[in-house]
Amino acid sequence: MQRLKTRAQFEAVMAGGSTVSRTPHFALHRAGPGSRQEAVHAEAVPATGQAATAGRSLVQPAGPRSGGSAALFAVRGNAPPEPWLGAIVPKRWARRAVTRNAIKRQIYTVSLDFEAALPAAAHVVRLRAGFDKTRFPSATSPALKRAVREELQQLFAGARK
Repeated sequence: MQRLKTRAQFEAVMAGGSTVSRTPHFALHRAGPGSRQEAVHAEAVPATGQAATAGRSLVQPAGPRSGGSAALFAVRGNAPPEPWLGAIVPKRWARRAVTRNAIKRQIYTVSLDFEAALPAAAHVVRLRAGFDKTRFPSATSPALKRAVREELQQLFAGARK
């Protein structure tokens, strides 16, 4: 499983993707071939900036700031397409950095269990609500980690359908 790293990759998924699964605290967004992004193989992008359709990777839509189509989710060589995953945990919902980092680690760890079931597309897991501070007073309590893990398992299980 590849990880989303650049702002452009996250923006492409959030702008053109659809919400695939939702739980009380998380949402899973997916952007893949057939959504607003265009399916393109990385080596098929000519120097003119025009994208030819082949393969299973996504490209950024051409616009005035992009300078043409740049492959955002490139498939390397003849490697089989695989899912891409990114995590968004805003300060608004998790004020402490230690909590945000613990939630991100849980997202990436749980996603490995569901990697085979996820389609070859770009996914973003977004924290959309905060956890109750009266129930979880510690920033990284075992109870909080357990609650996050259970909810993420529900989120990814709902994405398989």
